[in-house]
Amino acid sequence: MKANLLKDKVAIITGATRGIGKAIAEEFARQGSLLILNGTNKVLLDKLKEEISFANKEHEIIIGDISIPQTSEKLIDKAISLYHRVDIIVNNAGIIVRQPTEKISLLDWQRVLDVNLNGTFYLCKKAIPIMKKQKSGKIINISSTAATHPNPEYSPSYGASKAGIIYLTRHLALELGPFGINVNVVSPGPIETDMSKQMPDTYNKKVIEGIPLKRFGKPEEVAQTVLFLASDLSNFITGETININGGRYMD
Repeated sequence: MKANLLKDKVAIITGATRGIGKAIAEEFARQGSLLILNGTNKVLLDKLKEEISFANKEHEIIIGDISIPQTSEKLIDKAISLYHRVDIIVNNAGIIVRQPTEKISLLDWQRVLDVNLNGTFYLCKKAIPIMKKQKSGKIINISSTAATHPNPEYSPSYGASKAGIIYLTRHLALELGPFGINVNVVSPGPIETDMSKQMPDTYNKKVIEGIPLKRFGKPEEVAQTVLFLASDLSNFITGETININGGRYMD
């Protein structure tokens, strides 16, 4: 994909320190974006900022839990104070719990919803007035194939939160379309991340057997799809869910 697709576009990425979020930050930096990066680990955020601070661009970091509304306020306020605009939002931050329904605590149930779904909502809500005033904007929300295909290895809170993201995205796409704002979902399946590395080899081999391409995806492949949705190449796409799962689920 050609370079500078996001030249001087102001982008906020949550959950940017690892895996898919880190790959998105790296790809956006290569494409000329001005980044405001969020995560909860200062050491990893500082390291990422150093790694992607090239081409005479300085990127900003905001440390904070996205499940707390004030974190979204800080992210948007930083973008406005520095650049006076917000062009792209990538809601990537997420957590997972692996407990069956009978054993998951109410605290864990709520925590997953708070980070995955509510955190996405908070940042969207805070960005909407800015994007409406601009009459432009790209919002990309990261869901999961677990939203539509239950996985016994995950707690029901994970799939429920990711399904909620898909509905929220469609609702916002309908509501914000008249203002020139595109809202879409990227829904990864089996990707080589810390999450997949935590699973037993026997489980991962079984997963690969069910993937037509016979491998796990790479975070960079997800990042390239997010780049497409963030760029002008996707200006007539909104309310859609793009699945990245090597053909494991063909919707």
